[in-house]
Amino acid sequence: MHITPMSIIETLPFTIDAGLGTRARLGAIILQTDQTIEHEFATLLRCDGVALYHARMPNEMEVTPETLLQMARDLPAAAALLPRRFAFDAIAYCCTSGATMIGEDRVDSMIRQCHPDAVITDPLRAFMAALEALGIKRIGLLTPYAPEVTTQMQNRLLQAGFRISALASFNQSDDFSVARISSDSILEGILALGRRDDCDAVCVSCTSLRVLPVIARAERLLGKPVLSSNQVSAWHLLRLAQVRDRIDVAGRLFQV
Repeated sequence: MHITPMSIIETLPFTIDAGLGTRARLGAIILQTDQTIEHEFATLLRCDGVALYHARMPNEMEVTPETLLQMARDLPAAAALLPRRFAFDAIAYCCTSGATMIGEDRVDSMIRQCHPDAVITDPLRAFMAALEALGIKRIGLLTPYAPEVTTQMQNRLLQAGFRISALASFNQSDDFSVARISSDSILEGILALGRRDDCDAVCVSCTSLRVLPVIARAERLLGKPVLSSNQVSAWHLLRLAQVRDRIDVAGRLFQV
């Protein structure tokens, strides 16, 4: 069957509006191996007028101080995949252990090379901002990492003036396995740390851990705030972009 193309293509009139993200345009730099954060961000950042754009960056499946530091090499290129013309209000580098090893200030500097007008955050910086907003200094820290990574994160929080009352880890270096740790196991870990009298909140590190489904239940059982990497990152992105929406399923943090 022979089809003769139209010889004239009609040009239609149109109007232009502000597009998506009329309240805030947010960017997220996500690890190639992360299986969880996009799913949880879909709940945490479900706000009218807020648009999220993300880029994936290379990383090794094995989580060690050496592989985490390697990400500094690829971070500027990943940041450049978020178009500068989108005029982002805030951008997050979404790796808690990576931010710990590379350093929050260095992460900020590398992303600002491409996005000088955006406010930059990462899960470690967001944890600190969240704890300050809640007025909490004594925390339990739960990670999935091997000891050398967990210790670095502990030291960074101590340097920032927080007291680690309890520390525990699933002691895993395979990021694929970390994402498969059950939410029930995470809940049991949170409760084990949070029941201590000298612990005023529990921080669960790693964007791959599926913490969001158990945050509300853990807070009810403990009577204390429970924070996770994805939760604090989403909260900090919104608050940095001057979006004050409250999300009921996201724990006490989203009420401040």
